[in-house]
Amino acid sequence: MANREALRDLQTRLATRLQAAKNEELAVSSWLAVQSGGQFYLLPLGHAGEIFPWSAPQMVPYTQPWFLGVANLRGSLFGVVDLAIFLGGNPVRTEQALTETSLLAFNAALEVNAALLVDRLAGLRGLDAFVTSEPPPDDAPAFLGNLYTDAHGTRWQELNLQQLSQYPTFLSISA
Repeated sequence: MANREALRDLQTRLATRLQAAKNEELAVSSWLAVQSGGQFYLLPLGHAGEIFPWSAPQMVPYTQPWFLGVANLRGSLFGVVDLAIFLGGNPVRTEQALTETSLLAFNAALEVNAALLVDRLAGLRGLDAFVTSEPPPDDAPAFLGNLYTDAHGTRWQELNLQQLSQYPTFLSISA
């Protein structure tokens, strides 16, 4: 129970900071940091929408394994995508583990009702949080941005949610 309260407190703080960051029009290189399937990702603040606690989606038959179904989030239907599985991971998802995850909706400006399942919210990051960066490989999908390394040696992959929302594989949920 304490974990749920701590998660809700974190989500509230992050939502407040996200709103403040949007109001201050921070630099382009400001991200929401998340963890999914043991990997670390940076999502541009301007692409990220509201953060929701786990809400079990209604399964949709004959869809890709990474498409978990549709969920009613604040009165609107959102397609729920397991980010780790979509990016090629194979995480173990138990009911207990799912209760500690979050759904991150795409910003309404991107005009796609989708939410990403992420394992952990890791706060906000700016360019100053990293010591090195390298461009994505030439054959990487368009939605993969630079790869950043922080002072602890953790590698963070930048994901462009606008590009992801237009990526043909992301849009083709049928199996």
